[in-house]
Amino acid sequence: MAREKDTTVVTGLGLVTPVGADEDAFWAGLCAGRSVARRCAELAGLPADFACRADGTDLDEAVGGRAGWRMARFVKLALVAARRAVADAGLRPPGWDGDRVGVVLGVGVGGVTALVDNVRRLDSGGPQAVSPLLAPMMMPNAAAGEIAIDLGARGPSLAPATACASGATALATAHDLLATGRCDIVIAGGAESVLTPLVVTAFAQMGALSTRTADPSAASRPFAADRDGFVLGEGAAVLVLERSGHAAARGARARAVLAGAGAATDAHHPTAPDPGGHGARRAVEAALDGAGWAAHEVDHINAHGTSTPLNDAMEAGLIARLFPHRPSVTAPKGVIGHTLAAGGAIEAAATVLTLEHGVVPPIANLEAPPAEWDIDCVTEQPRHQRVERAVSHSFGFGGHNVALAFEHIRHAGR
Repeated sequence: MAREKDTTVVTGLGLVTPVGADEDAFWAGLCAGRSVARRCAELAGLPADFACRADGTDLDEAVGGRAGWRMARFVKLALVAARRAVADAGLRPPGWDGDRVGVVLGVGVGGVTALVDNVRRLDSGGPQAVSPLLAPMMMPNAAAGEIAIDLGARGPSLAPATACASGATALATAHDLLATGRCDIVIAGGAESVLTPLVVTAFAQMGALSTRTADPSAASRPFAADRDGFVLGEGAAVLVLERSGHAAARGARARAVLAGAGAATDAHHPTAPDPGGHGARRAVEAALDGAGWAAHEVDHINAHGTSTPLNDAMEAGLIARLFPHRPSVTAPKGVIGHTLAAGGAIEAAATVLTLEHGVVPPIANLEAPPAEWDIDCVTEQPRHQRVERAVSHSFGFGGHNVALAFEHIRHAGR
C-alpha cells in the first residue's frame, strides 16, 4: 500500500508525434518552433487539406508480429509509445508484479477509419464483407487493453474519454490510483489518429479548423491576434508513473514529480468554453491545492492553446488573472497541431522536458500576443529558464477541464 510520504513520480516517457519519432526528435522539434503541418493527399479537396501526421515511425514494424492485424492506427501509436516509456523507466516486464500495474489510456474517438471502411464494405458487399476484426479495431478502449496484454499489466485498465482533455484525465486518474495505493506503477497517457475525410470535414463544418490552406505551416498560431482555428494532428504519449517509494526501491531515475491534478466541468456548452474560464480556473486551483502550492510559486504554464478564437481568449484571461506574476507560457500545438486525446499527455511530456532541460520552447507562428492579455508568451526562440514548478492545461469539448502540476525532482519536498 502507498505510504503517506509517497509522491507520484515520472520515471519514463514514450512518444510518437508529428514532430519526431522519439523523445529527442520531439524535443528538438518543439524547440525549433516551426509548424510541421503539411498537405495530405487523403484530404485533397476538403475545406482543410492539411494536418500534422506522425509519419516518422513504421508502426507495423515497431509493433511486430500478427497482433498488429487487429489494431487500428491509434492503438499502434499507443502501444509503441507505451513500450518506449516502459523501456525509458528501466522496467522489464513481465518481470514485475503485474497485479500492481495499471494502465490508463485516454482516447477521444477510437478507430474511426476502420469504422468508415467497414460501412462502405457493408453497403457494397453485405454483412459478409464486414471484417470480424472491426469491433476490436474501432473500440476506444482497445489501446488500454492492448497495452495491458502486451505488458502483462493486470491492475486497473481504464480508458477515459474527455475529448481533448483525455490524455490529461488519464494522468490525473493514474495519480489517484497511486495515491490511494491501488497500484505501484501506472502506464498512462493518450493516443489519437483521426486524419480521415469524415472527421476533418466534421471539424471544418463546425468552424473549428484553420482555413489557411495557402500556407498550412502558418495555420496553427496559438494566442495570435489573427488565429482562426486549429490544425488536426495525431500521435501518442505515455508516461510511466510510480509511487516514489517503489521507484526508489528499484533504483529508478525519477524525472519529475506529478505533484497535483485537478478537474472541473464548465457545464456551459457542448463545444465552446465558458468565456469566464470558471471551470478551467477551478481545475487549476485544485491542482495547485493538491500540490500544496500558491499560484505565485508557478514558474511556467504549458497552455492548451488551440489557436481557436474562443479557447485562447478564455485561457489568456485565466492565466492573467490567476498568475499575475507572469510565468512563462508556451503552447506546443503551434508546432504539432491539435492531437485531440493525445494532446494532454504529449504536453505533459513536454512539461517534464522543460523542467529537465531548463528550456521553454517557443510558440510557433507568434510574434506577440495581444497586449491587453498581459501574459508572457515565449516566442521566436527557446528561452533558457530554471523552471521548478509548472502547470499543464487541457480543456476538452463537453466542458472538461484538467490541470496537472509538475515539479522538478531536485525541488520536490523542499
